[in-house]
Amino acid sequence: MAVSIRFRRGGRRNRAFYRIVVADSRSPRDGKFIENIGYYDPLPDPEVVEIKKDRMIYWLEKGAQPTSNLKSILKRNKIWQELQLQLKNSEVKSNQEESVETGMDTEPRVETEVETEQGGYDD
Repeated sequence: MAVSIRFRRGGRRNRAFYRIVVADSRSPRDGKFIENIGYYDPLPDPEVVEIKKDRMIYWLEKGAQPTSNLKSILKRNKIWQELQLQLKNSEVKSNQEESVETGMDTEPRVETEVETEQGGYDD
C-alpha cells in the first residue's frame, strides 16, 4: 500500500481550509484517510500551518511520501528543514541503538602500534 501525506480540503466556497492527512494514495482527495496530522489555513495574512511533527516524522520513516504542494508549503514556512533535521537525528539514534544491541562499537576500531608488534602478521 502506497501511503502519501497530502491535503484534504474543507471549508466552504471561497474559504478553503485544508487538513494534512496520511492516506492511501489510491483514495480520493476528500475520502478515507489513515491519520489527521495537522492543518493549513491559506487565507490569513501570515498563512497558518500547524502540524504534529512527531507523527510526520513517524510516517516519513515508514516511507510515506508528501505531495509536491504540501512539501512546497512546508518549505516556505521553514518546517520542512526542521523535519529533515529531526529525521536525520532519529536515524542516527536508531543506528547507534542497533550497534549497541548487536554488540558493535559505535566508534571504528583503530589499531595501535603495540597491537601490531605483539600479534601482527607483518613478518
